[in-house]
Amino acid sequence: MTRLQGKVAVVTGAALGLGRATAKRMAEQGASVAVTDVRLDGAKALADELVDGGFTASSWALDVSKEDEVKRVLDEVATRFGRIDVLVNNAGVSGVNKPTHEVTEADWDFVQAINVKGVFFCTKHAIPHLKRAGGGSIINLSSIYGLVGAADSPPYHASKGAVRLMSKTDAMLYAPDRIRVNSVHPGFIWTPMVENFAEDIGDKAAVRADLAALHPLGHVGEPDDIAWACVYLASDEAKFVTGAELVVDGGYTAR
Repeated sequence: MTRLQGKVAVVTGAALGLGRATAKRMAEQGASVAVTDVRLDGAKALADELVDGGFTASSWALDVSKEDEVKRVLDEVATRFGRIDVLVNNAGVSGVNKPTHEVTEADWDFVQAINVKGVFFCTKHAIPHLKRAGGGSIINLSSIYGLVGAADSPPYHASKGAVRLMSKTDAMLYAPDRIRVNSVHPGFIWTPMVENFAEDIGDKAAVRADLAALHPLGHVGEPDDIAWACVYLASDEAKFVTGAELVVDGGYTAR
């Protein structure tokens, strides 16, 4: 329960799904957690739950696509907790599922503003705090579709490919500052985003079964599968890991 003792972690998009699970596991492992989300009610509910459980957490409303807001919130987190050691860039959207020739500029820009620009803004404004802390860990949530392609959702796939390369670039840039930067690549995880995707297609149970069959292990993942990967990358256990792609996909990309 002390893998992250003394560390301060910022998790974006923490009200639901992967972000929620990651914030909970990091708090349970001793981190002080900044629970941030555009959905302030959800972020506050989680932070209150953690505090009630004896852990250290506070909530902030955060739209990662707005640079001024990102800087303000990260500065407030550092003031509240005294430092920042870990940034989990989890906030993301799936966007439209259309072929490229039907995607509008607005469709494209909506996804890039959150999935790519949001990672850029949060990283940019976390770096000074991580430097002051003497180092740290940035964990960027990409996807299996940052590694391989599929015949759907072009804006989403492009965004997750960008996150993968941004992680490697920043790993090289900030290694001298002892700041590690890695990407996590989930397969299909049963989160609200994937549930909505399933509902859009048809019968949710049938879609879940179809998704499970895509993974050699025979099932879709759970949010904790990703949360524990993030705990590892945030911890000192991963002190020699940077610029890496941690693939947690039930074997999806092993084909």
